Amino acid sequence: MKEFIAFNEQRAEIYWWMSSLFARELTEQDIEQYNSGEVVTFLSGLAMTPDLKQPVEAFRDAIKRLDEREDAQLELAADFCGLFLSTPKSGALPYASMYVGESGLMNDKPAQDMNSLMEQYNIAQRKDFNEPADHLAVELDFMGNLIIMANQQGSEEGAEPLMQAQLDFINTMLLNWVPTFATAAQSRDKFGFYAAAAQVLVAFCHLDAAFLAGEESHS
Repeated sequence: MKEFIAFNEQRAEIYWWMSSLFARELTEQDIEQYNSGEVVTFLSGLAMTPDLKQPVEAFRDAIKRLDEREDAQLELAADFCGLFLSTPKSGALPYASMYVGESGLMNDKPAQDMNSLMEQYNIAQRKDFNEPADHLAVELDFMGNLIIMANQQGSEEGAEPLMQAQLDFINTMLLNWVPTFATAAQSRDKFGFYAAAAQVLVAFCHLDAAFLAGEESHS
């Protein structure tokens, strides 16, 4: 159980890290942290997984280039706004409704589905993040919380329904739109920091779904 809990904590950390990355612009302090030993070690660890090696290396390259970028924080904040706070034509909007909703408008069925799930599992959206429930940052934060809920069950058997719920969530609420979102980011993010982060996320979701599917077949 100890190994199970430790591994789940690592998984939750990755989802929470990604959630914060897509939630708001990075500060000067955030950017400095990306060059700190802790983050370098964290990314090196991720890159050791063959399926993540290429996207993580591309992300690390974007961090290196950020070092040489003039007014890096301001420029990166402009990238964030241009991609995530603009229009579907010019950006890569981080809302599931824009990709798998029926109307192509905000707050479509995916947002309602997320609200239902948050109610079902009693997981609240952060009060300081005033966005529709199908925003990528909200969905990733929810996933992190679902993982920690599994850890609180006291046994791997008790956690199984929540592990299955995580697999269902990745397949039906993330992988149904995040790859398309990542492709949009790739084509519109000239500098490439957020495009690279989105590719890491897609690769990690695929990897995590494979892990969870394997878990289920072993149980």
